[in-house]
Amino acid sequence: MAAPQPSESEPASPALGRSLLWPVAAVGLGFLLVYNSFDASAGVPPAPAVVSLPAAPASKAPSASESTGPRELPPSYPERISIKAIAVDAPFTSLAVGPSGQLEAPPADDPNLAGWFKDGATPGERGTSVVAGHVDTKTGPAVFLLLSTLEAGNTVDITREDGSVATFEVDSVETFSKADFPDERVYADKGTAQLRLITCGGVYDKKKKDYEDNVVVFAHLASSKSA
Repeated sequence: MAAPQPSESEPASPALGRSLLWPVAAVGLGFLLVYNSFDASAGVPPAPAVVSLPAAPASKAPSASESTGPRELPPSYPERISIKAIAVDAPFTSLAVGPSGQLEAPPADDPNLAGWFKDGATPGERGTSVVAGHVDTKTGPAVFLLLSTLEAGNTVDITREDGSVATFEVDSVETFSKADFPDERVYADKGTAQLRLITCGGVYDKKKKDYEDNVVVFAHLASSKSA
């Protein structure tokens, strides 16, 4: 949902709100609430405490109850995301945690760009892969503008560097308050290849210059093929 049109005296809001509070997976073990800002002039509150990224856990074979569905794929960087139901076709940029412990956001000057948290699982790999995108920018709608309209059964295709295409099926689309984000529920390692798509949503707070909520798409690996 794009931000409300500003008054003549108020500058337009950038993507995901000027004060961006992003929850981000920490390799399935620890969890981060990551604060970022595109404009230092915005009222910037202190960043919440974050945990250091732990080492990736040793892989283990899934139990019989976890092994339903396609076999997870080996690690491979994502190159492109396609969501036909909402006309998304966009390249990826990797997202990292900077020296301050905050997540680097996708560049705000490219509205058609998805960001992948590179210290988490790659899409299709065992674990929960996290992809974030802007809902709008200063110039208008962005890549995940219609993310909240996805429905269970819709599919997300991610083309990977190794030439494979991982297809994920949407399980649910939910909206959570940024003030009470359910980290463990969103990022828990379920023993299978999972995908989470995240953007901003809910009411746009003109005083904070930020959206109040996060929209999260829960999806699982449904199939894979060679590109």
